[in-house]
Amino acid sequence: LKVRLLHSCGAPRACRLVFVAGTVTRTQFQQLSAMAQKQESGCLPCTNCFVMVPQDKYYAVENFGKYSHMLKPGLSCAGFDCCGCCIQYRSITSRVDQLVVQVHTKTKDNVFVTAKVAVQQSVKPENTIDAIYKLSDVHAQIDSYVSDVVRSSVPHMSLDETFEKKDDISNSVQQRLTVEMGHYGFQIHRALVTELVPNAEVVQSMNEINKQKRLRDAAIMAAEADKIRVVKAAEAAADAAQLQGEGIARQRRAIIDGLRDSITHGTQEVLSYDKISELLLITQYFETLRDIAANSKASVVFLPHSAGAVSDVASQIRNGIMQAGAPGQ
Repeated sequence: LKVRLLHSCGAPRACRLVFVAGTVTRTQFQQLSAMAQKQESGCLPCTNCFVMVPQDKYYAVENFGKYSHMLKPGLSCAGFDCCGCCIQYRSITSRVDQLVVQVHTKTKDNVFVTAKVAVQQSVKPENTIDAIYKLSDVHAQIDSYVSDVVRSSVPHMSLDETFEKKDDISNSVQQRLTVEMGHYGFQIHRALVTELVPNAEVVQSMNEINKQKRLRDAAIMAAEADKIRVVKAAEAAADAAQLQGEGIARQRRAIIDGLRDSITHGTQEVLSYDKISELLLITQYFETLRDIAANSKASVVFLPHSAGAVSDVASQIRNGIMQAGAPGQ
């Protein structure tokens, strides 16, 4: 990877990395190089006899390039040195560092996703020598392990399962890194899958599917409401018709009872079924005339138009019922 350092005019030490694929700012560069071991110099000019060790760093002393011992935080005297030729220092941070790794992979149902994994690691105090001298690029090593685990796990899951099993992916990454990076003096605190980003077209199609599903559910619910409304209206109409029929039946029963009592009052005569039917037909006849007269827009013609014709109508109905109930009909 080609890198070019550009010094700004205002701050000589401020620099940025210009990569082939983009630009990394100074802050990002500091984050990337935080876990890398560095060459340090003493606190006096032209000699490395004395050095001030910060609280958040581990310092290793080298005599003519060979590791000698580790220094504790504070001011230390490493020995006699002339112009930095005899004693050199290497340092590495003791802070917890976080690296965000982006992995492009494909799910079981052929959907391309970008997984962002945040790895939090630090140097083991008892293995600082391995952390300083064994690895040249800690972040590149972690990136390789994370990419390997994610690309071996996600292709066995569908897109929905990938979102549901983020914790399983995190645990797999953390277990792999704990074992592998432990050989180099690093401990892994957490490995978190912070984000899963599918392809933009897939996200749009998923949103459209959810939209259409909700529209369908809304249409079904509206249809069910209309159905309930129609059924309830029909049930109400049926109940109203039933109650109306019962009211009419009681009304006619009362009329017939009244006519029969008025005719047979003071006598021992008993009205027959035929006479009662004729009285009912006559009553309905006059009720029909009353309703027609009450409506100004009615245009109905009765033939023959006389009360005596009711007996003929009654006889015709009676004869029809008797013929229908006769054997062999």
